[in-house]
Parts: sequence; C-alpha cells; structure tokens
Amino acid sequence: MRVALICMVVMTPLAGQAADNPTRGQVTNLPLPRFVSLKSDKANARRGPSLSHRIDWVFVHRGYPLEVIAEYGHWRRVRDIEGATGWLHYSLISGVRTALVTEDSIDLFSRPDPTSRLAAQAEKNVILRLLECDVSWCKVSADGQKGWALKSGLWGVRPDEILE
Repeated sequence: MRVALICMVVMTPLAGQAADNPTRGQVTNLPLPRFVSLKSDKANARRGPSLSHRIDWVFVHRGYPLEVIAEYGHWRRVRDIEGATGWLHYSLISGVRTALVTEDSIDLFSRPDPTSRLAAQAEKNVILRLLECDVSWCKVSADGQKGWALKSGLWGVRPDEILE
C-alpha cells in the first residue's frame, strides 16, 4: 500500500526559463530529473526528507541506478525503475552513472554497430557502468567486460542523452 508523502516539494521553472529546458534543482542547480547511482550497499528510502520520516524500503545494491526528481536541503527524492519514490540523504548517492538491463538479454558489441564482433551479453537486471553514450548506443562495463549496448535495452540513461 502506498501513502502520499507528508512533505511534497514542487519544482517549477525559473522565470524566463524556456519550457523545453530541464528544471534545475533549487539546492544543486543540477538538472531535474537526472540519473545517479547508489553509493552504498544499504540505503533507507524514507517517506519524507528527514531522519524522522518512516523508512518505506531499503535499497541494497551498490551502483543501482536511480532518478533524482526533487531536492530538499541534504535530501534527494529518487525514483526507481518501477516508478517507486522515496527520499535519500545526498551522501548515499553518487554521480557515477549506471544502468539496468531491461530486456531478457542484451548483446554488447565491440563497436556501436550490430554487425561488429559480439563482446559479451548481459541479462535482465544486471547493473552496467555507463562509460559513454551517443544518440543510440552506450559503452558499458561490468565484471571486467566492456562493450556497446543499444540504449533501448537500458534504464538509467535518457533516449536523447549524450555522455562523454
């Protein structure tokens, strides 16, 4: 059962900001929403932005990708791949970019080209580190393996996002 948050932060564009520009966080001035990853092996997702709020669930996978959707002081409201939200202390998240495999299996190629050599395969829910991304492909790594994967099989990077 999900219950509405007691404290809600509403983010609105600044005066003069174009509607198609991303909203910026009032604390960090970084884009909202944005992807981050879990820095810790254990992180309590709270109902609101303080230690006095109830813990709704616990994230237990270091590197797990999350989407920051709001900021309040030292707290970041995050959303997971299933759309569930909660508040994490900023010290529990990292700017290191990762992605989850969303398909049963994806191929990792030696180049961003499906006719290139197959370097590895990754199964659903595997966490991959994002090294760089172009319009359609991301160079990723996991367990010493590297390769290029189509963005369409990943959660943790926007379809139009370029990472260098």
